Amino acid sequence: MTDPPSVGASVDLGSNSVHLLVAAIHGHQVRPLADESVFLGLGTTVDAQAHLGAAVRATLTHELRRYADRARALDAARVTFLGTEPIRRAADAARIVEEVEDATGIALDVLSHEEEAYLTLIGVTGGQQVRAETLVVDIGGGSSEFCAVAPGGIARAAGLQLGSGRLTARFATSDPADAGALAAMRAAAEATVTRSLDVKPSDLVAVGGTASNLLKIAIDGAHGPVLTRTGVDRAIATLMSTPSAELSDRYFINPKRGPLLLAGAVIVDALMRRYEVEAVRVSDAGIREGAILTADHAGRAWRDRLARLAAGWRQ
Repeated sequence: MTDPPSVGASVDLGSNSVHLLVAAIHGHQVRPLADESVFLGLGTTVDAQAHLGAAVRATLTHELRRYADRARALDAARVTFLGTEPIRRAADAARIVEEVEDATGIALDVLSHEEEAYLTLIGVTGGQQVRAETLVVDIGGGSSEFCAVAPGGIARAAGLQLGSGRLTARFATSDPADAGALAAMRAAAEATVTRSLDVKPSDLVAVGGTASNLLKIAIDGAHGPVLTRTGVDRAIATLMSTPSAELSDRYFINPKRGPLLLAGAVIVDALMRRYEVEAVRVSDAGIREGAILTADHAGRAWRDRLARLAAGWRQ
């Protein structure tokens, strides 16, 4: 009789949403047992006041306590809390970390851009070594993380202050946005991505809610989880001509995420131009899957080994 698979959990505290994944671990694969999120807009709060403040911290700890209870009820051996862009920038980050651990008994790891990118790469690859040069980009609300690795090479990571929420807040003044806002978003995105990793990927992969929701508008599903230049152009045209509330209803998109998708499409378009590719593969897996696999493989000391683990390991 084979032993039952271990179970792990991770929670990503992102700029737009706070997202729980509980999964059974089968070698290099994770099989979801619970997958849920709540849209808290932490990045917008930090943008407005430089900190979360007592009320938002209380809401956050309440949700994390609920998530911890859910993970433990599903027999998760390890639960990992990941603080990303909004927590990095929050003036009250130390208090957030303290209050979360007091409320849940789980440490909150506030990640660097590079650590976030490494975990995302591991989530996409399943911790396996790649067969072609691969670049994974996690398009978030406040930032985007880049991680590249070639066969037999060492993973490289970087982060940019480029996100769908950040671009929207800076340039969009109407819904749908006008041509002037679109032009300004394009210029900002293209100027920023010139500072991203200098690689020539055979496989360019986008992860995150922006990319997965953009798929619903850009293609009809016939070509699988791939964003093409034609599809992105089509999505931009749709987003420019239709109010976000109508789009959210039509494509079953979270109403709070709908207004951010035009900026997300602009970022994807800028990435394709920067890396001279005609298509971007969209992966459902990302930082949460990466954290579950890494913690299961390396234990609590995973952060000390993360750069090496990002290149993949053998089962």
